[in-house]
Amino acid sequence: MHLSRFPRQRFAHLPTPLEPMERLSKHLGGPRLWIKRDDCTGLSGGGNKTRKLEFLIGDALAKGCDTVITQGATQSNHARQTAAAAARFGLECHLLLEDRTGFQSPDYTLNGNVLLDRLHGAHLSKRSGGTDMNAEMETLAAELRAKGKKPYVIPGGGSNAVGALGYANCAFELVAQANERGLKLAHAVHATGSAGTQAGFVTGLVAINSGIPVLGIGVRAPKEKQEQAVFALCERTAEHLGVPGIVKREHVAANCDYVGPGYGLPTEGMAEAVKLLARLEGILLDPVYTGKGMHGLIDLVGKGFFAKDSDVVFLHTGGSAGLFAYPDAFDLPS
Repeated sequence: MHLSRFPRQRFAHLPTPLEPMERLSKHLGGPRLWIKRDDCTGLSGGGNKTRKLEFLIGDALAKGCDTVITQGATQSNHARQTAAAAARFGLECHLLLEDRTGFQSPDYTLNGNVLLDRLHGAHLSKRSGGTDMNAEMETLAAELRAKGKKPYVIPGGGSNAVGALGYANCAFELVAQANERGLKLAHAVHATGSAGTQAGFVTGLVAINSGIPVLGIGVRAPKEKQEQAVFALCERTAEHLGVPGIVKREHVAANCDYVGPGYGLPTEGMAEAVKLLARLEGILLDPVYTGKGMHGLIDLVGKGFFAKDSDVVFLHTGGSAGLFAYPDAFDLPS
C-alpha cells in the first residue's frame, strides 16, 4: 500500500514501541498482553491524533491553507495535538470546545489539555453541550474567509478518510513489528470514539490480509451506532486508498458496555484500570478513552473472551494530560 502518494508532513515519532505487559499478564492469568505505545508519538505529549495530523496537516499545506479549525470536548486530546501541529507549521489555530460533561471545576476547565491548548497559542471558544459542532466550524470558516484567511476544517477527532490514513499506516507498522518478533497476534483492542482510529486501523489490517481482528471498546455511543460510524468511515477510507469494498461489515466490532453514565464521565472500572496500569507497568492511561478501553480489556480477559495462550495487543491512544482534569476520580490517599 503506497501511502507516499498522499500529502503528508512527518513529525510523529515512529515507529512507536510495541512492548510486553508482563506484570499485567501475570496478574490477570493470561493471555500474553502487549501494548502499542501510540502515547509516544511525540507531539505535545503524544497520542493517536498525531498520526492523523501528519496527513491532515499535509493536506492543509498542499491546499495552501493558513488556518486550521477543529472541535472537540473541553478536554479534547485531538484539540491539544492539533494546536501543537498548527504551531509547528505556523498555522493559525481555532478550537471549538463543547461542554459534554457539565463539569465546571477549574481543574477541568483550565487545566490538563486546556492549559496545553493555550500554551500552543490556539484561539479557544466554548460551546454548550448538544451544539451542532460541524455547523459551528463551517460558520467560523466562513467568517475567517471573509477576513481573507484560508481555513482548513478538521472534523472532531481528525476522523475522516484523510486522517484515517494515519491508522492504516499504524496497521502496517504493527504487523511489521509482530513479524519481526514472530508474534501471531490474535486480537487488537483499543478505545473507540470518533471512529477514525478504528476505521483506519481496520482498513489497513484488512488491506494487507493480516487476519488480526480489531475490537473497539466504545467510550461514547451505543454499539450499533458506533459500529455503523466506523464501518461507514472504513468504506470511505478504503475508497480513498483505491481499494473500495475491501472492508466488510463483519470486520467492524465494538463493545460499548464500559461507557458508564456517558462520554467523559468517570467510572469505577476506568479508575481501577488506570491505577492498575500505573502500578504494574508504569504506564499512564487517561480517564476518557484508554482507561475505559483498558477496563474493557481487563474485564473481557476475566470473562474468557481471549484464549489464555494467545497474544493480544492494546493500542494505547494517549491522553494522559487529561488526568490532571480529573483529580477526584481516583480516590488516592492524600
